[in-house]
Amino acid sequence: MSRQAEQSPAGRSPVVAVWRGALAIMNGAGSLWILALMVLINLDVIGRGLLGSPIRGVPEIVGLSIVGIVFLQLAYASGSGRLTRSEALLELVRRTAPRLAHLLDAMFHLAGAVMFAIIAHISLPLFLRSWHGIDYIGVAGYFTAPTWPVKLIIVIGAACAAIEFLRRAWCGLRAACSRGAAG
Repeated sequence: MSRQAEQSPAGRSPVVAVWRGALAIMNGAGSLWILALMVLINLDVIGRGLLGSPIRGVPEIVGLSIVGIVFLQLAYASGSGRLTRSEALLELVRRTAPRLAHLLDAMFHLAGAVMFAIIAHISLPLFLRSWHGIDYIGVAGYFTAPTWPVKLIIVIGAACAAIEFLRRAWCGLRAACSRGAAG
């Protein structure tokens, strides 16, 4: 299946449309989080420069936020074909053997699905530990914040990325097996 057919509304099932909508919401939340961080960092700089009083915990918040934003936006980036990767070999193969190119693309996505499933699996106990109040970031008496919200985002984001990579692998396999891929 071509990328355009897969992403066009007519080429999607209602389940895929809802799934892509949920990923778009996660992506939008990540974008809003970036905006909030920009405001926080600017307020911190203004507080330091003009008032001599920085906002407590900004470095810790930024550090946690970067990880959270990446995992919120990862599945959407993959599903939109915007995940950074080198396609030079794939394009060369696509010109001479389109089915093989679809198969290689499916294998890439299957490897990504396995990797993110492992990340989600490994991250779940870390989230549960932080949920029970064991993990905090910061300095006691100055600024502390629980890490469980970001660890939950990591679990959900990695699971969503695994599902999206698996969906893309399935689309690649279907394209490799279709008559139109023979080129």
